[in-house]
Amino acid sequence: MSIKQKIKIKTFTGSGSFDIREEMLKDSNDLLDNVEVTTIAQECVKLKQKEDEIANLEEQLKNKKAEADDIGSRVIPELLAEQGLSEIKLADGSKVSVKKEFRCTLPKDISKRELAYKWLREQGLGDIIKNNVFVTFGKGEDDKAQQLLNLAAENGFEPEQKSDVAWATLTALFRERIESGLDMPSDVFSTWIKDKTKITRK
Repeated sequence: MSIKQKIKIKTFTGSGSFDIREEMLKDSNDLLDNVEVTTIAQECVKLKQKEDEIANLEEQLKNKKAEADDIGSRVIPELLAEQGLSEIKLADGSKVSVKKEFRCTLPKDISKRELAYKWLREQGLGDIIKNNVFVTFGKGEDDKAQQLLNLAAENGFEPEQKSDVAWATLTALFRERIESGLDMPSDVFSTWIKDKTKITRK
């Protein structure tokens, strides 16, 4: 890149000294600063363009995934069901099959979550609930941290208890109950069942 420098001629008419070399150097530095700022601005514009391109591609990918999900969970299962089929083979040897996909999770709402734990216990399924107990100890009390929970309570500590059920465990239970003709209350648990098409490539 060639840089053309325009030298301003300054006329000295007053008293004192005038260093033309110093003035020329000052003008040169100003020009270099302007060139650097312009380059930074150009690169910032490039970055913004790339970020916009990425956002556009991510939106396209999101739409493509939604289209693929609709074809795999609704269109193909409906077409196969109309023909009384659950799977077919394509000309290239690929196998297309449709199976049910299950999902069950605990609700985020605390009150509904407590209802879910209550329902599991009433159904004799409380053993899948994990109970995590947290106790906060001060410095130098590592030995007490190793003792039993009731010992912590006796020493004036307030344990914090948190229950949880892994979504995979809950989903397995949900699937087992549905396939056995039993149910799980959808107003207590977050559940869904949908068809899923699987293509096994040759």
